[in-house]
Amino acid sequence: MTAALMDALAPYVPDPSHELVRVVRGRRSGLAIIIAVHSTALGPAAGGCRIAHYPDPAAALTDALRLAAAMTEKNALAGLDHGGAKAVVALPGTTRPSGAERTALLHDLGDAIDSLGGRYIAGPDVGSGPVDMSVIGERTSHVCCRPAEAGGSGDSSVHTARGTLAALGAVVDEVFGSPGLAGRTFGVIGLGAVGARVARLLARAGARLVVTDVDPAARGLAEELGATWVDPDHALVTEVDVLVPAALGGLLTARTVPLLRCAAVAGPANNQLDEPATARLLAARGILWAPDVVVSAGGVIHATGVELRGESEEQLTERLSGIAATLRQVFRTARAQGITPSDAATDLARQRVRQGALRPAHGALLPAASPAAGTRKPGPPASRPTTQENRRS
Repeated sequence: MTAALMDALAPYVPDPSHELVRVVRGRRSGLAIIIAVHSTALGPAAGGCRIAHYPDPAAALTDALRLAAAMTEKNALAGLDHGGAKAVVALPGTTRPSGAERTALLHDLGDAIDSLGGRYIAGPDVGSGPVDMSVIGERTSHVCCRPAEAGGSGDSSVHTARGTLAALGAVVDEVFGSPGLAGRTFGVIGLGAVGARVARLLARAGARLVVTDVDPAARGLAEELGATWVDPDHALVTEVDVLVPAALGGLLTARTVPLLRCAAVAGPANNQLDEPATARLLAARGILWAPDVVVSAGGVIHATGVELRGESEEQLTERLSGIAATLRQVFRTARAQGITPSDAATDLARQRVRQGALRPAHGALLPAASPAAGTRKPGPPASRPTTQENRRS
């Protein structure tokens, strides 16, 4: 897989929209690690570490590039002084490594991140969590979201869910004329760390729930919340007020949009649109789409606020609530200009990035080195990297 991934880079890199794309082979794990830095115009790039299996090398690279670009938009729209980046570990099979193999992989990731000197600050994503960030933190200080007991900001899914709830209030207000969630029906697709928390928050707010997950064990949560369970294959055709994608991306396509029976789509899953043109298909059907880069920003807002800016819980709560205000601005802009919310969000993000690029050089906001990272002795290079870098003026 790694050799094939190296070969696959040739036709795709350098991507003119990304500052840096690097692929290394971990010297301990032997696995391919991709780091894509989309922009540092606003500050050090922040984004998660995804550990997943891909059908082919090009798919892994494409995912890294798309996710990094989305993080630039997400951080800009959240008002954070950070650019966007992503790390992707391409697994050879569907089984994720554990034990010593996982430690080796995470140490390889830490070395790859550290080699960028703070240009990229990593956090958890699909396939990784707070404990993994502590292990990565043994090799680099440029990591967020370690467990709270280890001095980090803890599980970001809690705050991603809180931000999603704020976003759903803005969506319901836009569609139905009132931000109240009680009595509305939400279809939550995916009951993982974030989706389950969103479902609980919606139930607490008095909403009606239709839920699904590829894991049948998640039916227990449906029973606990009094939610209606549907098979994953039927989730898109179930009639709901708002569909809430909370699993992997790519759900909204030219094939699936005609199947939808909802007034709006708003959820924390990243990269919900398979391509930008799909946003126009949703608009043509009169379905409001809330850009996922806005809806899902709660995790990075909280993590960087706690670990990099030292913000109080009151300040963080205000920032999370501000996700609703950002969405309302996106919807207003879309209406005024006759464009999709997707285009409106992209335009607003690009405007802020351009303004950031014109500012005097900013000091990097970097997390304090952990004791382990601070005392480690430099080891040999993690790998011989394949790097393509595009410095934008």
